[in-house]
Amino acid sequence: MLVDIGANLSHESFRHDFDEVLHRAQHHGVVQLVVTGASLEGSTHALALAQAHPGLLYATAGVHPHHAIDYDDATDALLRELATRAEVRAVGETGLDYNRNYSPRDVQLAVFERQLQIATDVQKPLFLHQRDAHHDFVALLRCYRDKVPAVVVHCFTDTDQALRDYLDLDCHIGITGWICDERRGTHLRELVKTIPANRLMIETDAPYLLPRTVKPHPAHRRNEPMYLRHICDEIARDRGESSEQTAANSTATARAFFGLPSV
Repeated sequence: MLVDIGANLSHESFRHDFDEVLHRAQHHGVVQLVVTGASLEGSTHALALAQAHPGLLYATAGVHPHHAIDYDDATDALLRELATRAEVRAVGETGLDYNRNYSPRDVQLAVFERQLQIATDVQKPLFLHQRDAHHDFVALLRCYRDKVPAVVVHCFTDTDQALRDYLDLDCHIGITGWICDERRGTHLRELVKTIPANRLMIETDAPYLLPRTVKPHPAHRRNEPMYLRHICDEIARDRGESSEQTAANSTATARAFFGLPSV
C-alpha cells in the first residue's frame, strides 16, 4: 500500500478522466493521496476533492511562491479558514523559488513567513517548496521550526549539504520521479540512501515530473499517481532494500506525518 503525498489533482489535465485516474492509482496500490493546494483557488479545489472522496483524498492549503505576488490580506484570511478544515492536513505548498522568480524575492519571503505563521497558529505540518533559494529558505525556516509540529521539503532535488541541513532541522523529505531523470537526478540516487526511513516519503507531483524511466513512455507525457509504484521501486533499488520495505516504511511515515488513518 502506497501514499502519494503530493499530487496536483486539481490541475485541468485531470478534469476529463479524474475518476479513471483515481481508479488506476488504486489498482497500482495507491490507497491514499494528498492533493496539493498551490494557490487560493487550487487549495479550495483540493479541499472540495478531499471532501468528495473521504478516506482516499486529503488536501493541503497554501500559496506557491510563483503566486506570491497575488497574496494579500484577503488571501491570508481565506487561507487561514481553509487550514482549519479537517481534510486539510498541512499548510502549503509554500516556500521560495529563485529559479523562475515569477514573484519578486522580497515578496516571496514575506508571503512564505505569513504562511509559516498560519502553520504555527493552526498547529499543522508544513508542505514546502524550495528551488535555488536554500540559504534564505533554511534561515527563515529555522525561526519557525520549533513552533510547528512537522515539516516536509517536498520534491527534494538539492545538494547533500541542503539535505543535511533539513535533516538537522528534523524535516521530512519528499522524493519524486526526479530521481529517475538521468540528466538531472542521478545525484539523488546516492542521497536517498542517507535519508532515515522515518523521514522519507514519496510523491508523484502529478501531472508534472513523469518518471523518464517509465516504459513505454505515454504519448501524452502526463504524470499521474499510478506511477508512484514505479518511483517506489526505483528508490528501493537505490537504497538496497525491497520495494515492499520501502513502501511499508514510506506509507507509515506519511500516515504519521499527515495523521492519516490505516486502510
